[in-house]
Amino acid sequence: MKLDAATFLLQWATGGLLFGWVTTRRREVSLGYGWLIRLVFGTFAAGAAAVFLTGDLGPARIVAAFASIACVAGTVIALVASVQRRGAGVSGREQVRAARRARVSAMIGRAGEEDEAPERGAEFAPVLDLIAPVAGFIGLLAAAQFAGGPYVLAVARLVVGAVFLGSVSDAMLLGHWYLVQPGLPRGPVKELVAWTALAWPFEIAVFLWPTGMVQVINGVVADGYHGVLGWIWIGCAVLTIGLIGLTWAALRERYYSAVMAATGLLYLAILTAFGTDLVARAVLRP
Repeated sequence: MKLDAATFLLQWATGGLLFGWVTTRRREVSLGYGWLIRLVFGTFAAGAAAVFLTGDLGPARIVAAFASIACVAGTVIALVASVQRRGAGVSGREQVRAARRARVSAMIGRAGEEDEAPERGAEFAPVLDLIAPVAGFIGLLAAAQFAGGPYVLAVARLVVGAVFLGSVSDAMLLGHWYLVQPGLPRGPVKELVAWTALAWPFEIAVFLWPTGMVQVINGVVADGYHGVLGWIWIGCAVLTIGLIGLTWAALRERYYSAVMAATGLLYLAILTAFGTDLVARAVLRP
């Protein structure tokens, strides 16, 4: 499987934008987090389009390039809509604030008094965040035609990799967002960590499928380093799921510092997750 910069950027952008929607659909995280996700991964999609267009423009590569451009356009549409409707806020966040105000009022003997809710316009529609990842997945289907290996296996590796890398990247970014929004419940970040754990066995399976890392480990496919890269891949795979498990355990602790500890663990998990995907793709190149 080719280790192609454009394909990798589109894969990463697609996964990151998909799990941006997974989080924004909950309507608990403030709008700024959505802006961060769209700017970061929209830039990756733009980089993918630029690299696709500078290569040998075969039919599949042209489709992948235009899908990358559509991914960027979808990101811009969602970003502009979110900025325009920022005055409406986020419904889930406002509900949490209202519940906390009610508890405080009850504690100080003002349980019967309620603040009048300000009039708000139409809220941002999370479905707009699906435009970009859908375009990105179309681009990955096209990119699989020149990624190397059997087409179905190439599709599986690109799609599963997008989910795997996107979920762990967004989990780390969301962990940092708790510094900006400290009252945020842990449900959103725990959801992303759970998705990473769910994607992990599929990520391992698609790279073990022949011709895969089993052939690298037993020496049928030479990695150029006497099998060392095969063992590095095993180490990255095992460490990734171990770090995800530790992150989940940290998030079960009551103290606020546990979220910061989980974010630090996710930093390490990103490194090992990328090693799991990229080392395999580098060794299994055509």
